[in-house]
Amino acid sequence: MSNRMHDKGEHYLTTPKAEPFLERLIFNNRAIILFGFLILTLFLGYNAVKIKPDASFERMIPLEHPYIINMLEHRDDLGNLGNFVRVAVAAKDGDIFDPQYMDTLKQITDEMFYLDGVDRSGLKSLWTPNVRWVEVTEQGFQGGEVIPDGYDGSPASLENLRQNVLRSNQVGRLVADNFKSTIVYAPLYETNPETGEPLDYAAFSRQLEEKIRAKYEGQNPNVEIHIVGFAKKVGDLIEGIGSIAWFAGITIVLTTLLLYGYSRCIAGTLVPVFSSIVAVFWQLGALRLLGYGLDPYSVLVPFLVFAIGISHGVQVVNAMALEAAKGFDPITAARLAFRALYIPGMLALISDAFGFLTLLFIQIDVIKDLAVAAGLGVAIVIVTNLVLHPLIMSYIGITKGGVRHVQNHGEKQDRKWRIMSYFSHPGVAPISLLIALLGLGLGLYYKQDLKVGDLDQGAPELRPDSVYNQDNAFIIDNYSTSADILVVMVETPVEQCTQYNVLRAMDSLQWELQNTPGVQSTASLADVSKTVTKALNEGNWKWYEISRNQTIINASIREAPPGLINTDCSLTPVLVFLEDHKAETLQTVVAEVEDFAAQNSNEEHNFLLATGNAGVEAATNEVISSAKNMMLLFVYGVVSVLCFVTFRSIRAVLCIVVPLGLTSILCEAIMAVSGIGIKVATLPVIALGVGIGVDYGIYIYSKLEKFLLEGKTLQEAYFETLRSTGKAVIFTGVTLGLGVVTWIFSPIKFQADMGFLLFFMFLWNMVGAIWLLPALARFLLRPERMVAKARSAK
Repeated sequence: MSNRMHDKGEHYLTTPKAEPFLERLIFNNRAIILFGFLILTLFLGYNAVKIKPDASFERMIPLEHPYIINMLEHRDDLGNLGNFVRVAVAAKDGDIFDPQYMDTLKQITDEMFYLDGVDRSGLKSLWTPNVRWVEVTEQGFQGGEVIPDGYDGSPASLENLRQNVLRSNQVGRLVADNFKSTIVYAPLYETNPETGEPLDYAAFSRQLEEKIRAKYEGQNPNVEIHIVGFAKKVGDLIEGIGSIAWFAGITIVLTTLLLYGYSRCIAGTLVPVFSSIVAVFWQLGALRLLGYGLDPYSVLVPFLVFAIGISHGVQVVNAMALEAAKGFDPITAARLAFRALYIPGMLALISDAFGFLTLLFIQIDVIKDLAVAAGLGVAIVIVTNLVLHPLIMSYIGITKGGVRHVQNHGEKQDRKWRIMSYFSHPGVAPISLLIALLGLGLGLYYKQDLKVGDLDQGAPELRPDSVYNQDNAFIIDNYSTSADILVVMVETPVEQCTQYNVLRAMDSLQWELQNTPGVQSTASLADVSKTVTKALNEGNWKWYEISRNQTIINASIREAPPGLINTDCSLTPVLVFLEDHKAETLQTVVAEVEDFAAQNSNEEHNFLLATGNAGVEAATNEVISSAKNMMLLFVYGVVSVLCFVTFRSIRAVLCIVVPLGLTSILCEAIMAVSGIGIKVATLPVIALGVGIGVDYGIYIYSKLEKFLLEGKTLQEAYFETLRSTGKAVIFTGVTLGLGVVTWIFSPIKFQADMGFLLFFMFLWNMVGAIWLLPALARFLLRPERMVAKARSAK
């Protein structure tokens, strides 16, 4: 029988009509193509190992949003209020008025001054000359640097220091409310003005740990260091990326073991793993050649490329095992497997790629980079898993153990597939659809609570118990000016920013904001003017007001601290210190400012949003909120069009896409219930889940259609579909799900969130293809018409 099957296969393969051009091109030139693969793998692998982490403040924000345009336009006027670090130096015992503490603070200030990337002109500490005290006496204004002249650490000089601190208006800002810690504030350059090189956040974060925290906590046991800021957060994320290598190893080992359990064939196990790893190396090498690095978000894409490669590799192994069990030799089995899979495989992978590329519509560079990385990776998988994999297998073939495994388990599996084929039965399909409708209703109900943005204090990208979030909690608890700052820019004509009407409008905005939930405190030039005016009038609170006399106003703001007025007096900020940067807080405060700006902006003063890290977060949330629905529309639109072009049937499109839509809705409901907001880290998951999930439906439907066109009933056609490709689809869904579920143990919270969500989407998309697709087919497909149409087309 084996020889007869071999002869039949040879005759079938040599029939010109049955042998596609691509198949002839690939399999008639196997040695040349494999040699080309070897050369490309060596070249791209060499570049892959040289790829570097890449993180940039500007690449993580929506540069085309009006808030960010305003921020960048006035960056030189106000300093970099969105990118800074704050180093809190805390005394474990006693307070800051201690000679050893002050000596340590001085050394830390000097150390921060010389760190690469620090804007030294904006550095602030009790030891910097730009932190001063002012008071009014009978002789007039007196003031000076907070550190008293001739400071020597003696009790007398420390008492002078205490008085200067109290008079400096820095309590709650640079000095903790309980006088047990102070802050060194360091604004950062995004690009080194001397070298033009971008700031290396990983190196800067390491310097903060080694030269500040470790060094000075070691020198002075009574000192504790807390560091917050965008640069430190990104540095910690990059450091956490190092653990991803462990997860990569776990995923590869777990996948290999599951593959062997599935195929019982060494070649069928190692070749798809090898082909998928080659795809990852090609992707990383190509990204480096195109000038890309790996930021904390796109670093997860190689996982997905490996997963997609395994997904399609399993189909090749499954198809070859079935052909080998019929008696075909390796080259014939490989050619038949390629012939059966290259159209649905290419359709699925092209759908994946276009689904990922829809992320390009989101105007945030890190998401665009992720889209490019994912799209490029999928394009490479088309080559490695639909060409390299079958070519290698055409030489090796399925082992005897793998063939026996298929032959020995056929009858047992048939019973299982026979039971599952009842998903398409006329009595079962309506029940499935009712369950799906119930799930849809529950999903729509719970997803109403889904928020855009962060839902937790601190850095939600990191674990709540991470060092960064503990440092952030310390600063929130001990300072009245939080780490979450929204800056409203007040634009005026040149030399007009200190006019009475301008200061009055700013004061009115501050009053509105101070009575807005989520606002901790505010500060502006109006506060300086009122404070000095009161001081000029014997400290009487009745004079704590903006004077209508312009001469008095000019005198009152003469000692305004840097950053509250630009050089030509055409811009001044209102600083709004928030309790947190949760989505609800930002929405509330931003809405208040926008309403105020719409009613009060005029030719004299124009209120502009926004800078500060909270302003950046607000802009990012708005971009994501407006882009989410558009992105989903494009993802489903592209997938639907590609499915329609391939299958030429709206009914087929509905069978494939409806289960995906149900999964997306349920995923959003789970996000809402789990307290996961839609943000830069989680938004791509929705597109990625749809892009990868469509593969299941395409493979199932393509086989189902083939058997229907042969004249089989729907249930019999679905039974044959499950026998031929159902096992591979189920195995792929389970394997991909188990591969990403390990991410929940990552120290990086957003990776854990992505792993949890992808685990759900991988599994539920597989369930949808196996369970819901045949139920939909029962009501949507008309097998008799399909057969008649196919016959008329011949």
